[in-house]
Amino acid sequence: MLRTDTPTATEAPILRELADRFRSRDLHPQPTCDGIPTVWVEPEHLLETLHYVKAEAKRPYRMLYDLTAIDERTRTRRDRQPAADFTVVYHLLSFDRNEDLRVKVALSGLLPTLPSITGLWPNANWYEREVWDMFGVSFAGHPHLKRILTPPNWTAHPLRKDHFARATEMGVYDLSEEKEFAAQEALRFNPEEWGMSRHSDTSDFMFLNLGPNHPSVHGVFRLVLQLEGEEIVGVVPEIGFHHRGAEKMGERQSWHTFIPYTDRIDYLSGVMNNFPYVMAVESLAGIAIPPRAQMIRIMLAELFRIISHLVFFGTMSQDVGQLSPVFYMFTDRERAFEIVEAICGFRMHPAWFRIGGVAADLPQGWDRLIRNFCDYLPKRLDEYETLVMKNRIFKARTIGVGAYTVDEAIEWGVTGPGLRACGLDWDWRKSRPYSGYDQLEFDVPTCTHGDCYDRVAVHIAEMRQSLRILRQCLTDMPGGPYKSDHRATTPPRKERTMQDIETLINHFVNVSWGPVIPPGEVCTTIEASKGMTSYYLISDGDTMSYRTRIRTPSFPHLQMIPLISRGSFVADLIALIGSIDFVMADVDR
Repeated sequence: MLRTDTPTATEAPILRELADRFRSRDLHPQPTCDGIPTVWVEPEHLLETLHYVKAEAKRPYRMLYDLTAIDERTRTRRDRQPAADFTVVYHLLSFDRNEDLRVKVALSGLLPTLPSITGLWPNANWYEREVWDMFGVSFAGHPHLKRILTPPNWTAHPLRKDHFARATEMGVYDLSEEKEFAAQEALRFNPEEWGMSRHSDTSDFMFLNLGPNHPSVHGVFRLVLQLEGEEIVGVVPEIGFHHRGAEKMGERQSWHTFIPYTDRIDYLSGVMNNFPYVMAVESLAGIAIPPRAQMIRIMLAELFRIISHLVFFGTMSQDVGQLSPVFYMFTDRERAFEIVEAICGFRMHPAWFRIGGVAADLPQGWDRLIRNFCDYLPKRLDEYETLVMKNRIFKARTIGVGAYTVDEAIEWGVTGPGLRACGLDWDWRKSRPYSGYDQLEFDVPTCTHGDCYDRVAVHIAEMRQSLRILRQCLTDMPGGPYKSDHRATTPPRKERTMQDIETLINHFVNVSWGPVIPPGEVCTTIEASKGMTSYYLISDGDTMSYRTRIRTPSFPHLQMIPLISRGSFVADLIALIGSIDFVMADVDR
């Protein structure tokens, strides 16, 4: 039965429910820095446990929020955890409880196997393929367990600890004509491999490549369409062309030097990428953030939300044939970038958040820049709504197209504007406020139909709410320091380093190697521009992360394309893709 010798076990109702439901089992709770109820289960009991928490519990965990793995073989700090070579982690979300649940499975051996959970959650398909690709853990019963982020002819599993992390650790690269031909052949699409037929009772299917280099797929992204006439019968999305090993980089950089890498995940959202990462490190180290730093973070994050949404709105209207709006909206984006540059010194990738606060205090005149922008943009949004949202062609191309229900969205892991467009009033800033969002007044925009039109409408309404938040940051900005005085985040003042050797050593170590973060694990989530973004960090008591997991919203959103495009036409698919609001770096990492 469930052991109750940890605070987590006695405090979390779901763990007591599991203990009552599975009395004959030896379930192991694990305390964590983030307070998420965490329990270890045996591999043979995994499916039954997950089925219970999803379908049988009174307030179920209906969303598979994330699925990842850990290579435990070189980890030294694993107190109260079962012995394992690899761990597979299932992160579940309950909207009814407003609570997460982390289920872990310990695995032994170099090529371990678990049962697939694609029969419980359809969005487990891509997550399990990613775990197989990156770690070599296979899933029995998976419908198509193939590489997803690396090329089809790749032979290793990059997130294993024995895989090289730098190009200098491998031999000289060469691409012979034979290798090039083999790589091209590996990319050739074979319908039968995906369970597709080449013929129907009445006609032959046509298979059409859309991408991987095509303006309508918004990045290096490939869709293989199975067409019967003009109707889409099936779709196979192919990702991984933009994969750069961001999680591997997170495990080789110091806690501080990884911050600029986060900017390149959702490259349209700038410092919003820094937000969950630095909060996760702060949770591990127990660092309190000054109120002024929290408000500055909110202000910059909301400014980048507007920047990202303007790009989405402009390119979405362009995708369905309106060319003028994208030029107007990019001009407004430039105005926002001028503010970012004045405050941070950089535009798209300022990497300005720091562990413990932000890089510098606000410059003189920042309030005037924010005030002018808040006065300027609402009228422009009014014009865009008239120009785009009331345009009969735009409405004909988007209303009723690519629609899905709340239940479908939850099944597929959809978050952010895509989930709220179905009618679910869920926003992490409201449901689980962080960094002072609970002190601000704003509404959570929703729609009801969950189609392309409603997804655009939610984005517009969110920009107006972001402006509302910016005005409150302007009027209620606290005084005080912009960064914590914690020794792990801020070097001692220069004059103090000349007084004693301990202070000098502390200054030297923090600046050269970076801080040592206490052992533990934590997952921190924010409401990013495209949905919920999380950083799941594990510290082994070192100057760098042992495991860095980046959960992005775009990854599960693209997985849903085959479901919502089937039966549509190619022109509908273009509108559907544009309405999802994704960037491929956010998908591939």
